Amino acid sequence: MKQSYIDILKNLKEDNSISQSTNDRILLIDGLNTFIRAFAVNPSTNDDGVHIGGMTGFLQSIGYAIKNIKPTRVIICFDGKGGSSRRRKLFPEYKANRKVRKRLTRLNSFNSQEDESISMSQQISRLVQYLDVLPVTLLSPENIEADDAMAYICEQIYPKSQFYIMSTDKDFMQLVSDRVTVWSPTKKKFYFKDTVLQDFKIPAHNFLLYRTMTGDDSDNIPGIKGVGVKTLQKRMPILFEDKKITTEDILDFVEKSDDTSKIMKSISESRDILELNYKLMQLNDVNISGASKSEIIDIVKKPVNRLVKFQFQKMMLEDKLNTAIRNPDLWLRQCFFHLDVMAGKSYE
Repeated sequence: MKQSYIDILKNLKEDNSISQSTNDRILLIDGLNTFIRAFAVNPSTNDDGVHIGGMTGFLQSIGYAIKNIKPTRVIICFDGKGGSSRRRKLFPEYKANRKVRKRLTRLNSFNSQEDESISMSQQISRLVQYLDVLPVTLLSPENIEADDAMAYICEQIYPKSQFYIMSTDKDFMQLVSDRVTVWSPTKKKFYFKDTVLQDFKIPAHNFLLYRTMTGDDSDNIPGIKGVGVKTLQKRMPILFEDKKITTEDILDFVEKSDDTSKIMKSISESRDILELNYKLMQLNDVNISGASKSEIIDIVKKPVNRLVKFQFQKMMLEDKLNTAIRNPDLWLRQCFFHLDVMAGKSYE
């Protein structure tokens, strides 16, 4: 007991809670992206043989991020019901490659794909109950995808806050700036402006234009055939300048260029692809309804939930998660004590 108080006092000395506000340093978590990756790689079961890997992997992953990033607030976003409908109206084949779902886990983890789907649904439902008793904000607005909600929060609701976006979705690289950093939970790596340039060879401020030309296989969005980063480095130097450019800048550059290569001709003839892909991929000024914006604002402006440690530990005992998080009291203190202090400020 004495050591516990020493640890708490140590945390308080290292903590800047007194001078910080709740929305100074926000960790935005792509909920489904994080869960699916945990579910796919973690085949853990409890003592009763019930699969718990998605839940425990998710909790461990966000706990690791929180300990490293030390945010003043955590907002977890899941895709809302009908989230892809707006983009499917623009492009009916959007994410059509996901309709035929493949098994996510190892073949021997579940007896069938149906069993896997049932377990996934059950674990997400139970995970939400765990998150409801943690000092985090949970968001799943209808008719929009998580990345739209996250971008709206980041770019328009709290335009002066420091943000860390937790996701493996490359679309978020377009948001990287002096105040927005992407955290990849699989690579355990921060993506700052210089990291984006180093890894993708494209400056973050023009990452969106690069993606509109190359497409996105994971979302079934085709690009311009034959266009890749090496080609663009050679043919399209405008992409690599300090200035943020538009699709019109690209087409204007091609039109005025003396380069008569097939690639440049393909780009000049691909206005429709560029404009459509831009609408599908851009997150800087998300196109969502006024009702969806109001729903997001209402949720994030509410006071943050407080930590209900007893309820969290009670659920852990019920689900027999002791093999995954062996010392829940210590884990909660290390990951959520500071966030609970900051949550208290949201009631002031």
